[in-house]
Amino acid sequence: MPKKLQQAAFAAGCFWGVEETFRTMKGVKETEVGYMGGTTENPNYNEVSTGSTGHAETVHLLFEPKEISYTQLLEVFWNNHNPTTPNRQGPDIGTNYRSIIFFYNTKQKKLAMESKENLEKSGKYRERIVTEIVSATKFWRAEEHHQKYLMKKGLKVC
Repeated sequence: MPKKLQQAAFAAGCFWGVEETFRTMKGVKETEVGYMGGTTENPNYNEVSTGSTGHAETVHLLFEPKEISYTQLLEVFWNNHNPTTPNRQGPDIGTNYRSIIFFYNTKQKKLAMESKENLEKSGKYRERIVTEIVSATKFWRAEEHHQKYLMKKGLKVC
């Protein structure tokens, strides 16, 4: 990883749409989709989809903090999914679709916690925000056909 770049990881439902949202942002230099937060070594899509591995569909990204801040990435995360639905985003249901912010350092943890608290206080949602904020674990890259899926198909959203 180039020195000036930082990493971030977010789970917010089907990783295809989440990746496309972040991939097109100025300051985001690379995105990849995969699995994080589970217990199975080197999981594949079929295993993760059963819910038995504990992984969430996750987007891992590298960003240039002089072009986009972690706080701005958090805003995009919050604004592009429903953080009040446990284990579900739209028609996708299962623990692999849960909402998670994976932090890589104490600064990211602090900013993530503050952003969640501020969103809860804002009154935007009637329901409780269920997004987990947890330390990043090993990221397992998804199969190649899942990478930049929407871009390859010429789509903007799922």
